[in-house]
Formats: sequence, C-alpha cells, structure tokens
Amino acid sequence: MECCIIQSIMTKITPPRHIVWSTDAVDLADPFQRKWYMRQVLLYGRSEDLQTLDLDEVSSCLDDLRLPLDINDLWKKFFEHLNQFAS
Repeated sequence: MECCIIQSIMTKITPPRHIVWSTDAVDLADPFQRKWYMRQVLLYGRSEDLQTLDLDEVSSCLDDLRLPLDINDLWKKFFEHLNQFAS
C-alpha cells in the first residue's frame, strides 16, 4: 500500500510555518512530498496538525518515515494501544 496522508481532497497545501519553513507549498499528490509532509507533522506538528492526518495511513507507512527512534517508538506504542481498543 502506498503511503498517503491528509483527510482532504486538496492536493496542494500551504503548510504552517512551524511544520514547514523551507517552502510555501506542498503537493500532496506527489508521494515523496506526501511522506515528507507526514514526517514533518509527526516531528513538529501541534495537536491540530496531527488531527489532519489519516491515522490509518500514518500507521501503514510509519516504518518508511525514518523518524528518530524515540518518536518512532512513541507512535508504534500509540498504534498498538489504539489497536487494542479497536479489537
């Protein structure tokens, strides 16, 4: 499954500066930019930014995002906990 993002129809977004400071636009139709933006949100996003992500998509491509180990472990534990309640 290809890694996706965002619960929105929009493909080009203007990201908040606290998440992305190197560009004014991100094209979410581009798989590389999509994964890169997801990583930026997981690293630098606020709670309102995290709410824009599709958690199923984050979970499916978490290993591909190359997050720092402590942050990756945090998200893995979060999804394990979430899956326990979904069962």
